[in-house]
Amino acid sequence: MIDYTLVFYLILTYLITSIPFGYIVGKIFGKDVTKEGSGNIGATNVARTIGKKAGALVLFLDALKGYIPVKYAQEYFFYNSKYIMLVAIVAIIGHCFSIFMKFKGGKGVATGFGVLIALSVKTALIVFLFWLGVFLVSGYVSLASIMASSISWIVLFYIEKDFYLSVAAFIVSLIIVYKHSSNIERLLKGTENRFLYKAKIKED
Repeated sequence: MIDYTLVFYLILTYLITSIPFGYIVGKIFGKDVTKEGSGNIGATNVARTIGKKAGALVLFLDALKGYIPVKYAQEYFFYNSKYIMLVAIVAIIGHCFSIFMKFKGGKGVATGFGVLIALSVKTALIVFLFWLGVFLVSGYVSLASIMASSISWIVLFYIEKDFYLSVAAFIVSLIIVYKHSSNIERLLKGTENRFLYKAKIKED
């Protein structure tokens, strides 16, 4: 039997998470971030093209739109793991394949992190520390994001022992890695841009 309340909630979640905060913030600052830098509407590209404060704002808003639908679903659906799993997956789909951006969108890291916080604060903390470690060592936001998302579902299962929530985290991680396909290609070629430790041009 179809739960129409769940269907409505999933549609609402998709619409909310489709809101392209990076694009909106860019427009506020007079820039179209889809035509600047990497062309991505995520916090990293916003920080590079507009500034760190704007990037931080987008990071917060994107994480919030992942956190709120999942957190509220836990209360509304009485912690039904199957329902929460679907909400978590739809939340990341909304951000990465936004209806307002012709089914394009961000790479899902901030929104995925917001989802993870709602699913398990302990897991989110561990994954963030892992992300931070990789980022500080390598200087690559993309590499840190790919590696952190890849282990998130394993850490979640170990801590929460919930199959459905782990499946949600696994699918979220797959989408995030998929959205980083071009970054993976550049990492393999050695042409990926570092956020830290940028090479300095030598002067004769």
